[in-house]
Amino acid sequence: MRTLSFAVAEGIGWILPASLAQTADLAALSHIATHLADLGAPRMLSAPGQPVSAILRGNTDDPRNSHDATLLVLNMHSDRTVSWDPASVLPATGGAFSPFAPLDGTDPSPGHDKLVPGHILTLAPGALHAFRATRLGKGTPLPLDSDFAVRAGHWPRLALEAPTPAVDGGLFPVKRTAGELVDVEIDVIGDGHDVLAVALQWQGPSEALSETWQEAPMRLLGNDRWQASFPLETRGMHLYRVEAWRDVWGTFHHELAAKHNAGVPTSLEILEGIGHIRDAAARGHTTLDTLLASLDAADEDARRSILLSDDVALLMHAADARPFSIVSAEIPVDAERTGAGFASWYEVFPRSMADDPTRHGTFRDVERHLPRVRAMGFDVLYFPPIHPIGSTNRKGPNNTLTPGPQDVGSPYAVGAADGGHDGIHAELGTLADFLHLREAAEAHGLELALDFAIQCSPDHPWLRDHKDWFDWRPDGTIRYAENPPKKYQDIVNVDFYAGGSVPDLWLALANVVLFWCEQGIRLFRVDNPHTKPFPFWQWMIGEVRARYPDAAFLAEAFTRPKVMNRLGKVGFSQSYTYFTWRNTKVELTEYLTQLTTEAPRDFFRPHFFVNTPDINPAFLQDTTRGAFLIRAAAAATLSGLWGVYNGFELCEGTKLAPGKEEYLDSEKFQIRTWDWDRPGNIVAEITRLNAIRNQNPALRTHHGISFLPAANDAILFFEKATSDRSNTILVAISLDPNHVQQARIELPLWKWALPEQATLELEDLVGDSRFTLSGKYHDITLTPEQPYLIWRATPAS
Repeated sequence: MRTLSFAVAEGIGWILPASLAQTADLAALSHIATHLADLGAPRMLSAPGQPVSAILRGNTDDPRNSHDATLLVLNMHSDRTVSWDPASVLPATGGAFSPFAPLDGTDPSPGHDKLVPGHILTLAPGALHAFRATRLGKGTPLPLDSDFAVRAGHWPRLALEAPTPAVDGGLFPVKRTAGELVDVEIDVIGDGHDVLAVALQWQGPSEALSETWQEAPMRLLGNDRWQASFPLETRGMHLYRVEAWRDVWGTFHHELAAKHNAGVPTSLEILEGIGHIRDAAARGHTTLDTLLASLDAADEDARRSILLSDDVALLMHAADARPFSIVSAEIPVDAERTGAGFASWYEVFPRSMADDPTRHGTFRDVERHLPRVRAMGFDVLYFPPIHPIGSTNRKGPNNTLTPGPQDVGSPYAVGAADGGHDGIHAELGTLADFLHLREAAEAHGLELALDFAIQCSPDHPWLRDHKDWFDWRPDGTIRYAENPPKKYQDIVNVDFYAGGSVPDLWLALANVVLFWCEQGIRLFRVDNPHTKPFPFWQWMIGEVRARYPDAAFLAEAFTRPKVMNRLGKVGFSQSYTYFTWRNTKVELTEYLTQLTTEAPRDFFRPHFFVNTPDINPAFLQDTTRGAFLIRAAAAATLSGLWGVYNGFELCEGTKLAPGKEEYLDSEKFQIRTWDWDRPGNIVAEITRLNAIRNQNPALRTHHGISFLPAANDAILFFEKATSDRSNTILVAISLDPNHVQQARIELPLWKWALPEQATLELEDLVGDSRFTLSGKYHDITLTPEQPYLIWRATPAS
């Protein structure tokens, strides 16, 4: 049957015994053959060797000139059914025909009355199907609409495209740090050879909603791309936009100079130039009257010299009417404080700070630890929730469901009879004790960060006073919280869209944050923000920062990348990341490349926590001291934001169970005491890493990174540099905590435009020594005892 079908499609004659000519399949083929008898030559549309052949036939040899066309579809396999998508060939039919419908008398597949891209046909073994279409009519042309032509004449003559930086075309703010210079680029496209003028315009927070815009000229980079910069002089929301226009005087100046330099007479051009000046003076620029008088008194050569002078160019720029002006959309830029993008966080459970296994820690106990924390170089001290803890369904040690009377429960079960999110757990102290701690922390150079966990224990006052903020089940219960595979039987969630939630719940939650802002807190780590509505975060963070511009929010969102990105767009200053699970050279390189070169670079600040109370990373479980050094060095040098949950500096990595990322005897469920001088700790190394970060601006951001060649997959080698290369740091990290690793590295001499045998002056920031290296290639050795090197590099004098 396949052979006969192919013969029919190609228009080849065929002969069969009479005994085979009476089948239904042969009758269908005969019907198709009769239709094809007078058609032109076949044209193959499908690629050679495909399971389905598609052949186009027209009433002429060239289907492009045919008034109708037939598409033949043949299953080239005689032993199996084939699925076929018309989208694979329909674009090649020319787009000049009506939809292809089955040839009269054929039924290729029930429900397929025409071929539609994406609608799959099932073709029986060796089957041939024919589809017919007619050429679309040309129709009767409509008369031109002169009014429409007038409107088109007012469309922008110039085009502004691809401004950077911008987030979703200006829908969300670009994130930057106050004090930075924002480098703006944009494509400006115009017809012809006219000279264009382009200006960058911006407003600071104090100019918001006014008509006052500061302005600076942009310079042409080439290929219609223009560039300029503006400063973020203060914290807050800035706006920038770009205006472009046809530069009448610039165009005239260019033509006059070109003709004069070519020896072409310019008498007429000089008169045109004087005419431009008279037009500008007539628009009210009376400062040009003196210039016109001097031109009237000058001879032709003097006039030409005057018209080509820089002074006149400046006068005419100021008087420019900016014809064909076009202004871009306004792009917001959020200038946050330094701590939103550069900080070193240290997390503790205050209740474990008594250093006494028989006693619940207090805020006063935390004060005793402030010198220790600050001495390691951390500048943020972060607490899990400090609020009253519920007793219903309280968790016991290691997340058990059978607590004893002395078990303290999880601080994430927020709320009890004595208060909710604006209260303090009584055993920690009072609000006055907390404020005393905050002042003591500030005196030590530490800022406190609090956890904003939007969840409630079943004992939270809100369940009693605001039942309509929750989603109750038919039996009068509330479903407990889950984040599979984790279960939180001691927690229930509010419902942001329950009957009484909008606006009351939203206002209550915003007021919680504002309450802690009033107590001097400006840093908030938000628990699981990806499980709460984006509109709430955009509204709430905007409201808080309108009142406290120095407030910053850290998203604890381990979820899908686009969800994490959206949280960054709607207002979160920084976010937890996948760094916790990026351990190999390829994984780290790809991840940092994504964060610094793709869209997230303008709104997503990664915070590299090496561990958390919820995550005991597999890389750190029951391992060597070297593993902790590796992760500390990677986090501290790859990102401007890094964090440590206490115990990491003591190389604590005991796991709850095989295959689990939980700590054994987790502080989430019990009080622990720590030997802060435990042998084998890495306190000195962390202290040095934080000092290196503070001394080198290149390490205060995740930007400015370039990964460099190192001939060993177990060694990560990269450069961090400021934009002007005044501070350049070279970092090599072994990713193997158990073995000595060696590699030949390539120094980036080309980054300074140096020849291959040039010399670099290097300062070993870990070993505190200085030396020089000449040439690109050098060998390094990293050990489990010292698995990283950090060099500050400058070209030799």
